[in-house]
Amino acid sequence: MTTTYDFTATDIKGKKTKLSKYEGKTLLIVNTASECGFTPQYKGLQELHEKYKDQGLVVLGFPCNQFGGQEPGEAKDIESFCELNYGVSFPMFDKVDVNGDNTDPLFAHLKKAAPGLLGSESVKWNFTKFLVTPDDKVKRFAPQDEPASIAKDIEKALKG
Repeated sequence: MTTTYDFTATDIKGKKTKLSKYEGKTLLIVNTASECGFTPQYKGLQELHEKYKDQGLVVLGFPCNQFGGQEPGEAKDIESFCELNYGVSFPMFDKVDVNGDNTDPLFAHLKKAAPGLLGSESVKWNFTKFLVTPDDKVKRFAPQDEPASIAKDIEKALKG
């Protein structure tokens, strides 16, 4: 059976990264965008990263341009934007599709593991969040869920 940790993703610098390097960690995987109304959530994601990284949380950002063309930049532009505007130091990855024919395999797995409202698997907008426990239980959070509002779920996942 495939787990979240079995996938490989391309990081923002173009390097293939096996998610198995995060095995045993709690992951918060987020499809992000630089020109979205939810973009200020980068600040909250960075705060979660700083608060819980020593306890085993890894935030992973996956830029996506499928919603209103709100992530038009190239990888270097996205990386620079995130660092300059929000001090992002958590791992960022290359742009992905989260829906449609070219859905990234990781997001296909996450959507199936944690369907959204009314059982729909599609991602509805930028900043949909998937919390993955070390034993690969996946919980989905809506774009409007502020990062700080999911801290209790993160703490529970970190405690096992």
